[in-house]
Amino acid sequence: MDEVVLRAAGGQLGVLAGADLAARMRLGNVPAAHTRRAERKKALTAQCSSRWAGAITRTSEDQYQLGRRALNARIGFLRRAIGAIEARLAVAPGSSVRRGRRTVRGYANPAERRAKQQRLQILKADLRQAVREREHGRVRVTRGGRRLLNSRHHLYDTAPGPKPLTEDAWQTRLDSWDEQWSARRMFLTADGEAGAPFGNYTISIDPADGSIALALPEPLRQQYANAPRGRYLLDAAAHFAHRGQQWADRISAGAAVRYDITYDPGRGRWYLDASWSTTKKGQQVPVPTLESLRRHPVLAVDVNADHLAAWIIDPCGNPVGPSHTYPLKLAGLPASTRDARLREAISQLIHLAQFHGCAALVIENLDFADARATGREKLGRGRSGKAFRGTVTGIPTAKFRDRLAGMAHHAGLSVIAVDPAYSSKWGAQHWLGALKEQASTSTATVTGHHAASVVVGRRGLGCTARRRKDGPRQTPTTTASRRVGVGAVRPEDRTGPAVPAAPSHRTPDRKERTAPARTPRSITPVVRQTRARPAGKHSPHGPTTVRGPSVPVQQLTLFGIPDMADTGQLA
Repeated sequence: MDEVVLRAAGGQLGVLAGADLAARMRLGNVPAAHTRRAERKKALTAQCSSRWAGAITRTSEDQYQLGRRALNARIGFLRRAIGAIEARLAVAPGSSVRRGRRTVRGYANPAERRAKQQRLQILKADLRQAVREREHGRVRVTRGGRRLLNSRHHLYDTAPGPKPLTEDAWQTRLDSWDEQWSARRMFLTADGEAGAPFGNYTISIDPADGSIALALPEPLRQQYANAPRGRYLLDAAAHFAHRGQQWADRISAGAAVRYDITYDPGRGRWYLDASWSTTKKGQQVPVPTLESLRRHPVLAVDVNADHLAAWIIDPCGNPVGPSHTYPLKLAGLPASTRDARLREAISQLIHLAQFHGCAALVIENLDFADARATGREKLGRGRSGKAFRGTVTGIPTAKFRDRLAGMAHHAGLSVIAVDPAYSSKWGAQHWLGALKEQASTSTATVTGHHAASVVVGRRGLGCTARRRKDGPRQTPTTTASRRVGVGAVRPEDRTGPAVPAAPSHRTPDRKERTAPARTPRSITPVVRQTRARPAGKHSPHGPTTVRGPSVPVQQLTLFGIPDMADTGQLA
């Protein structure tokens, strides 16, 4: 009986949600004061209830705004792809042109150039259409998912079993799709309300026994209501295995809790999700300063396509203990399985950071939007280029960042994002050899990804990527003799006052000064350090400057705090 009632309520509310979403999309991109939400909610209240209508109109607005953001992202994607193709079309086939600090290669042969010209016309047409849709406030939203809708047009090709299909097999295939489509389009979402019994008027859960009471829409109350005030009391009970005590404490205090009821046709199970916000509306969450976080060890993480490489870094910037590797194979798996494996890997990172007393996790602020848009033009061609593009797009940068920010916040940890430039290159250059030599006596495996994680952690602590040379520090006596015979000593290797170089007859009494700084083309900040020249007959005009990696406080990002969510299963 519970399944019958939930299907009836979810189906009716789903129809109302689809109609309201269509009404919201017809209004276009208007200010919040002109969305006519009050009028739409009043019209829906007569067909369900005031609280169901409020959840429907709120969801419609969220879906429309999400569609707008997706449309803006697509326009940016198309513009980056068009720019990359036009730059290569401007170069003759088989040649290359130096433009600033980068080299632009032309296409391999005229045939490939003609194919790219055709692709350029298609991309420009798509861009014009996307811009027109944005100007008119039109977005494309499919309740239930566009992928599931497109699969309806290829049911025969994707049907399992031998071909041709029998009439019974074809009907089974249609019924399976209809069940998935109706399950995706059901609407059983109830927003919480502070001060309400158990945090929610529409869907109430008693923490004593887990009993669930659902407020039915108006047309279904006379037929299915078995509790006062048009409510239906389910026979099943809810049990929250994760954060159940926090949920019980929250609803006991009368705080707002949101509930979502979903159905999984593949498993034949109904699920109840509870979610709530840890901060009040308009309240700013205090974020610890970088200075306070740098007084404690940090866990540096290098994200890769199939694993996570991590290392504990002490406040001085030194790797402590062995390296850590966590597998993260997500290719070819369903979305729910990928999310579960990603959460498991993040949980292991958090437990490691807590065990070693870390205050924060340091990751790279990766964004492969440009690589996905221009991958065919910049990441190689042929079989090797395709494999490399698949590796780049397989790295879960956005999902990992969002999941890590939320889970770390609930564990009392912070997340620091740093510039990812040259982390792998400098890790292999300055740290890989020493780390391998140090780990030769242990069973831990050290790779270039672990060396890159060390560089990432040092950036989060405000240290440079380079490490000091092994052995005792140099003294003024030894540096004086070496300076004449060998040359300059790095400023970070000095422990005493520098010995001035003998003046040249060409530049008498010339004072040392730093070369004027140049504006770098990349966003990676640099620090220019002055290196003294050895005494010689022909002294250069001014000292030599070398570039050392450094990341200021303004380049480091502390992630914000998202809402907390909990998931439970109906017993």
